[in-house]
Amino acid sequence: MPDARELLEADGPVANALEGRYEPRPEQLGMADAVQRTMENRAHLLAEAGTGVGKSFAYLVPAMVRAICAGERVVISTHTIALQEQLIERDIPLLQRVLQPVLLAQPGSRSELHASLVKGRGNYLSIRRLELASKRRLKLFGDEPSRRSLGTIEEWAYETHDGTLSTLPALERPGVWDRVQSDSGNCMGRKCPRHSQCFYQNARRDMERANLLVTNHALFFSDLALRSRGTGFLPRYDHVVLDEAHTVEEVAADHFGLSLTEGRVMHLLGVLLNSRTNKGYLVNLELPEDRPVLAAANAVHEAELAAREFFGSLGVVASDGAGGQSATLRVREPEVVGNSVTPAFDELAGRLKRLKEALPDEPQFEPDKFELNSYTMRAAEIARTCEALVSQKESGFVYWIDSSRGSTGRPRVSIACAPVDVGPILGEELFSRDFSVSLTSATLATNSREEGSGFEHAIERLGAVGASTLRLGSPFDYASQAKLIIDERVGTPTRGHGAEYEQRLADAIVEHVGSTRGGAFVLFTSHRRLRAMARACRDPLGRLGIDIYAQEADGSRAQILERFRDDPSAALFGAASFWQGVDVPGDTLRNVIITRLPFDPPDRPLAEARAERLKEMGKDPFREDSLPRAVIRFKQGFGRLVRSASDSGRVVVLDPRLVTARYGAKFLAAMPEGVPVERYEGEPLGESAW
Repeated sequence: MPDARELLEADGPVANALEGRYEPRPEQLGMADAVQRTMENRAHLLAEAGTGVGKSFAYLVPAMVRAICAGERVVISTHTIALQEQLIERDIPLLQRVLQPVLLAQPGSRSELHASLVKGRGNYLSIRRLELASKRRLKLFGDEPSRRSLGTIEEWAYETHDGTLSTLPALERPGVWDRVQSDSGNCMGRKCPRHSQCFYQNARRDMERANLLVTNHALFFSDLALRSRGTGFLPRYDHVVLDEAHTVEEVAADHFGLSLTEGRVMHLLGVLLNSRTNKGYLVNLELPEDRPVLAAANAVHEAELAAREFFGSLGVVASDGAGGQSATLRVREPEVVGNSVTPAFDELAGRLKRLKEALPDEPQFEPDKFELNSYTMRAAEIARTCEALVSQKESGFVYWIDSSRGSTGRPRVSIACAPVDVGPILGEELFSRDFSVSLTSATLATNSREEGSGFEHAIERLGAVGASTLRLGSPFDYASQAKLIIDERVGTPTRGHGAEYEQRLADAIVEHVGSTRGGAFVLFTSHRRLRAMARACRDPLGRLGIDIYAQEADGSRAQILERFRDDPSAALFGAASFWQGVDVPGDTLRNVIITRLPFDPPDRPLAEARAERLKEMGKDPFREDSLPRAVIRFKQGFGRLVRSASDSGRVVVLDPRLVTARYGAKFLAAMPEGVPVERYEGEPLGESAW
């Protein structure tokens, strides 16, 4: 079997083919060697590799060796779309062109490399359903924006090559996609007149032929959860590589948990029959006998009343329990509200099933049988999910209600649960199987090299007992490219002094953003404080010629990031999702401001439940869980600054606990080696600082 390290070395085929555009790094070679051994032994590996190591080549080369030379199938899973696109559009084609001839020349090689990007079924257009929606547009859609959205989809359908959402233009009414997407519940299979042209079926056939699958964590762990119940949709595989692995615990917990949102429930009812416009699917059905349609329509009406009562009650409980209109409340006991949804949606599912059975056995009604089958399944799933959440059937899970107000001011209510500890589940469903698992990220370990491996927390929370570990630094020269500045003047908020703290915080943000003339990320741990600081800083920074792009207030995550990249004199105010997975190489980002150390709020339901579990085990929740999580997030936030060998700038921390608290040393010890640390000496912050 060819050696992955040799393929990547200075005199290897990759370096020779790229002629000066590729330079092997010792860290990359070490990681490639470790991943190859893990695959050969069907073992498990946790590898932390600093920014700039070239992680993708380090796991793709061993993956290609196994796929081509051993005839095995490898799954590569990432958290972000950007990395998936990098792999499938750039890295894999490049390495395939260079390495495939070399690997196929090896004795016993099995097959050429066939890579496939795997997306969830709901990403694909159903041509048959689009034709059906177009034919019925006047009865399905009650407003012009919805009809225009359908028109946008129709125009795009003539041009798209893969039929997936990735190339679909933005829709005025995104919910229209529900009418035309591929859906297992209404798939006609080979009976479909568009089967040979079906985007999803073609993608499925391509996936079955492929020996290198690229997907995302959401789909991978959704499949893993289904496999735990005896089903699944990914083909059998021999090896798994989980890149951006610092997100694995959160994604896995989501997919092994349950959730029910008011939006999901009301969307299904609106698709069936919109009570306001009297448009929807049921309006289209013209049967010789109209009683089954009327019965189903009445069931939709009753289900809507039940859903509004149920989610309204949840919102009241959350607001009363947490003392505010926007609240997240842990639910410790079952039956906190009456469950009117399950019986109403069971009745709706039954009525839809009987309506399907009442359809004549004639060709024109065949598509409606499949549509009704899908709607029946969705209604029944809502009933089951609601029953499981209200009765708290799952032991070892934490349950909560979330009630917040969107940009329109309307309440958004959901009820959800997740396993308190996903480690045992992953230990059973991921690490006890017959395939190798390699996890890699720039942020997996929690302490300095002198203190031990640093992977103890990751191993425990992921259930990766017995996994090998590897810690590799970055090839970047942090001593010359970055510095850490600690500004203690803001202080920490204390009871009764929130306004004074926010005044000082706003002063400091304006000062530090202004000192680099923009080019700054300002990272928050709270959306509420982000909004307050955006309001407070917008005018002072505007007078300096610096625009603010604030998460939620100024557009979607993708929109404000694109605007920031095009504006070197701007400041981006972001919360959780901007601490990780965001790349802005070059001079556009030269200043990262961390407003607070990123500890989870202790009253957040999942954090609270984890703390209780650790106390029951006789462990210190802060030292064993809260602190390691905060250190990893801090490393992620710091990592936004230097994304290439030519980047430079500074990271400013406005939380004095970094130097005043005993645990602050843990954060400093986790920094990349060589980063100079300075304590900021500025003028006192005052009310008239602007």
